Amino acid sequence: MQGAAAPRGQGQSLSKMDTLGRPWVILLTYVLAALELTCLFMQFSILPYLSRRLGMDSVAFGYLQTIFGVLQLLGGPVFGRFADQHGARAALSLSFVAGSALYLLLAAACSPALPGPFLLFASRLPGALMHTLPAAQMVITDLTAPAERPAALGRLGLCFGVGVILGSLLGGTLNTECGIHCPAIVALVANLLGAILSVTCIPASTKGAPVDAQATPPGEPKASVFDLRAITRLLLLPGVLPVFLIKVVSGFPSGLFMVMFSIISMDFFQLEPSQAGYLMSFFGVLQMVVQGLVIGRLSSHFSEEALLRAGVLVFMVVGLGMALMSTVLHFCLLVPGLVFSLCTLHVVTDSMLTKAVSASDTGTMLGLCASVQPLTRTLGPTLGGLLYRSFGVPVFGQVQFAVNFFLFLVLWRKPMSQKRDKAW
Repeated sequence: MQGAAAPRGQGQSLSKMDTLGRPWVILLTYVLAALELTCLFMQFSILPYLSRRLGMDSVAFGYLQTIFGVLQLLGGPVFGRFADQHGARAALSLSFVAGSALYLLLAAACSPALPGPFLLFASRLPGALMHTLPAAQMVITDLTAPAERPAALGRLGLCFGVGVILGSLLGGTLNTECGIHCPAIVALVANLLGAILSVTCIPASTKGAPVDAQATPPGEPKASVFDLRAITRLLLLPGVLPVFLIKVVSGFPSGLFMVMFSIISMDFFQLEPSQAGYLMSFFGVLQMVVQGLVIGRLSSHFSEEALLRAGVLVFMVVGLGMALMSTVLHFCLLVPGLVFSLCTLHVVTDSMLTKAVSASDTGTMLGLCASVQPLTRTLGPTLGGLLYRSFGVPVFGQVQFAVNFFLFLVLWRKPMSQKRDKAW
């Protein structure tokens, strides 16, 4: 009834939203995402040196990376469902608290007086709940109109670029100047700050109705966060599974290539570590520009289905070029197309999938989307290593061309019937 008073949780949420204003909340969300990504890449920059200092070989370091990927793969959908049930504030706070635990254990692993290898592996466990980026996507999805969503989600690419550049720079500088423990301590403090900002400044719910009321039909018991049927049922909704499969399959070959890039840059391109770093910085800057600026403008002139086809088509061309390339210069010429396809497929599929589900399930859907990259990181080292050892670098381009050629034919012959945008 319209005359009835709003439930207490909803009243508090909407009051907080009115106080802060949607643009302010969205801006703060971008800042929190950039903060978390900066800390994450600070951690990545010191992990190889820390593992070597602790006496771990490359195999043990591979296990460390695989464990982190598996935990994020399993934790993504569960975290998304938690976000739908308990709201944006709880989700962002949980992610930053988990990050604080990870960096605390990582800092402890740097101490010679403590069992470093055990603590280093233990520090991977909180990674299952570190999903600030999907939580930020949920906030932006809830607070933007469907027509504005691709551009708003695309701006997270600027946060990712800031995280890559600033995190790598800070991690290396602090490691050199202050010791290997310093980046972990700085990341710990930053995550505690992120948790405080989330608790004090982010609304309890960014949805237009109480979280519990949306998540649970009247008269039924509240579903568990770990209810796998409630998570997987989203994939069976009309228009969801085809888009999700395109998201997984289209970028998987290039994901394998990027997982193996450190080895390919040494063996195939014959690059020095500093040169490989410059190339990755070039990649990061392009991603920041394309995802933060280009996709938003394109989405205002072209439909999401047209952008999806364009991303798959460019993937085909880049795959053909990768199959024929022989020098790092050839790869540099292909990088803009590769970045365009990766960013377009990522942003457009996220936007399409969140529009295909109800407002109460956007967090769960984004959690499923967030599991795609950990899936590549989990399978990539083994599968990519086998392909590289057996067939060499051209196989990554050949597989990418073949997979996306098939997807392009499917999209061309059977256009996807996109579901009408849901109310927000």
